[in-house]
Amino acid sequence: VALVFSIFELNPAPFCLLDEVDAPLDEANVGRFCNTVKEMSERVQFIFITHNKTTMELATQLVGVTMNEPGVSRLVAVDVDEAVRLAAM
Repeated sequence: VALVFSIFELNPAPFCLLDEVDAPLDEANVGRFCNTVKEMSERVQFIFITHNKTTMELATQLVGVTMNEPGVSRLVAVDVDEAVRLAAM
């Protein structure tokens, strides 16, 4: 992860796809990871796949798949800012 972030600091691309890179991290390092993503997101759009709740709190858009009944998947998309606005009503 440090190598990828270093490369993006040197030569940023428009977006970066990260797949469960936070999974092996402890909570302190997940916090550092989230801080780095937040700082770099001013220049790079991040798309990340995660099950970590702390990392999900960083996102402005959440997209997932749920299975309410066996064999039937459903796509779920949440605009976090809109959800917070609706919850405040």
